[in-house]
Amino acid sequence: MFLTISTTGTPERPATDLGFLLHKHPDKAQAFSTSYGKAHVLYPEAGPERCTAALLLEVDAVALVRRGKGKGRGGAPDAALAQYVNDRPYAASSLLAVALNDVFSSAMRGHCKARPELAEQARPLRVEIPALPARGGPDLVGKLFAPLGWTVTAEAVALDTEFPEWGDSRYVRLVLESESLTLAEALRHLYVLLPVLDDAKHYWVSSDEVDKLLRVGEGWLPDHPEQKLITSRYLSRRWSLTRQAMERLELVRLAEADDSEVEAIDNAVDDTESETESDTENGETEKGETEGQAENQAEGQAETRAEEKATPLAVLRREAIIAALKDSGAARVLDLGCGQGQLVQALLKDVRFTEIVGTDVSMRALTIASRRLKLDRMGERQASRVQLFQSSLAYTDNRLKGYDAAVLSEVIEHLDLPRLPALEYAVFGAARPRTVLVTTPNVEYNVRWETLPAGHVRHGDHRFEWTREEFRTWAAKVAERHGYEVGFVPVGPDDPEVGPPTQMAVFKQRNTDEKEAKAA
Repeated sequence: MFLTISTTGTPERPATDLGFLLHKHPDKAQAFSTSYGKAHVLYPEAGPERCTAALLLEVDAVALVRRGKGKGRGGAPDAALAQYVNDRPYAASSLLAVALNDVFSSAMRGHCKARPELAEQARPLRVEIPALPARGGPDLVGKLFAPLGWTVTAEAVALDTEFPEWGDSRYVRLVLESESLTLAEALRHLYVLLPVLDDAKHYWVSSDEVDKLLRVGEGWLPDHPEQKLITSRYLSRRWSLTRQAMERLELVRLAEADDSEVEAIDNAVDDTESETESDTENGETEKGETEGQAENQAEGQAETRAEEKATPLAVLRREAIIAALKDSGAARVLDLGCGQGQLVQALLKDVRFTEIVGTDVSMRALTIASRRLKLDRMGERQASRVQLFQSSLAYTDNRLKGYDAAVLSEVIEHLDLPRLPALEYAVFGAARPRTVLVTTPNVEYNVRWETLPAGHVRHGDHRFEWTREEFRTWAAKVAERHGYEVGFVPVGPDDPEVGPPTQMAVFKQRNTDEKEAKAA
């Protein structure tokens, strides 16, 4: 099996720069031993105007079998023979993709020691592969490569040119051309998409393949229209690995949309949090924290706790939420931004809540929530009442439609103010549960936290904290725009001067008669 990579040049940028990029001298033919045969690199042509590098892979079918690769199903003689008689020596596949990485590893990473500036330059490229297995035919080849900036020519190879009535084989002759890609980008595309088109790998796919896919797919896979197909096929259709990769790709996409780092998006769990965002701060610690985290918050709060002996605010908040859900008659409940699953866990204890869904953008938080709930050990009946999945409140999600109630507990203050309209539409405009509960800190109460410096928010990730008037104004406008009535409930000790530590808005959909009367 082989492929060629060609480029053209000018006197100022000679085509033989390809040799620097590939770290293989155009005047030499080189051979490299691999566990599945021998790879050869040679240059059929090398001049300032045009240069072509060829990678030829001689596959040793016997070596593949002896190393436990390419095994047949065993049993019948035909199955045993199939281990040696197949298309591996002739058609581009995962073997050729691995050879690309082995032989051109520096080029694939975008490193060029002799001429570092060359690696970052786009240049005219032409890739030819005479025999490429393509499960999906030429159309799929175009769908995979064209969105990446390639001009694609994929010609189906006939089963037999002497008998055209037999039709086409599953192989194509592929030519890719581009003026806008670097060599590193081209090699990374080939490394992923060759085995995807073959839809088979010659080696066992394990969890480290997810890391490899995301590393090589960086910059192009998160936005590819065929992302799901690429991910599934590259990971040999292993469902658990595909799900893991898709979740991580979604985090990358959200981070790019927000112009932030993945770590900033996936920030629901950190060294100072084990309850909710501010529940381990300012006197809100409750059972479930590690002892070290509780001790970090204890200094300066012992006197306050001794005087008040108050129930932790996190507990009061959940009690208020559950009471409001019961009053609404809700049975199917969404916990949007569920974090580590404390509210979901509390709702599961009450049988009136027949379906409970927890969503969060952070996979780390969802993983912890799953462990907290012991989903893997939960009985079938209980497990049928609960599900967790990744979702972002900045985007509409059809899975959230049709529920009785939705809860956003200490969520909105973690969004930048310009993104609140997107959340508002996703929840009140698109999902439209009958009841929506929103809790958020009351910034006026912050003066009562003796350990909180003046002017500081309760948690480093809070983008804002509202006064009671600011929260009521926002909630009233949301209710008016989307056909809800809204009321307000204090959560925690209601201080006569500064109000409660947490404020909760209870949105209820207006019925049809009320809407028509208001319109009249």
